[in-house]
Amino acid sequence: MPRPQNKEQLLDLSKQNFDKLFEMINNFSEEQRLTNFEFDNNRDKNIRDILVHLHHWHLMMLEWYKIWMTWEKPDMPVKGYTWKTIKDLNKKIWKKYQNTSYDEAVKLVNKSFLQIRKIIESHSDEELFTKKKYKWTWTTSMGSYFVSSTSSHYDWAMKLLKQYVKFLKNK
Repeated sequence: MPRPQNKEQLLDLSKQNFDKLFEMINNFSEEQRLTNFEFDNNRDKNIRDILVHLHHWHLMMLEWYKIWMTWEKPDMPVKGYTWKTIKDLNKKIWKKYQNTSYDEAVKLVNKSFLQIRKIIESHSDEELFTKKKYKWTWTTSMGSYFVSSTSSHYDWAMKLLKQYVKFLKNK
């Protein structure tokens, strides 16, 4: 499906990709879900790492949204980091969740996913997808940020899991 251009497409694709992601995860054995990847991935070493990464980016999106709704401009991606230093931020996120269990990661990402969906549902197509509607979205739309933090990010996660599947088959 192409990049969402309206609220219905955004809600549908984010749900479809989230469900596909968990369908993939649920096809792994319990041992595989808990085992570190044996291929070089630079940062995310297991499924838990992927889930908490998605969760933390949901939280950042929720924080940006909260600030945006006060008509302020948030630090993006977060204070002390720029889009050019995103790898450093992602490494910091990875470190933050190293003591989180797989089961807790599942709960966290499901909870933050529902919070994101609730916000999307509360807005009209115009509010979500009109470029420059809000000065804080600069040249894009609020919906574009939601696409990036949901359906597009879930695509990234599924690609990583496909690498894991390929590795396991060739093992």
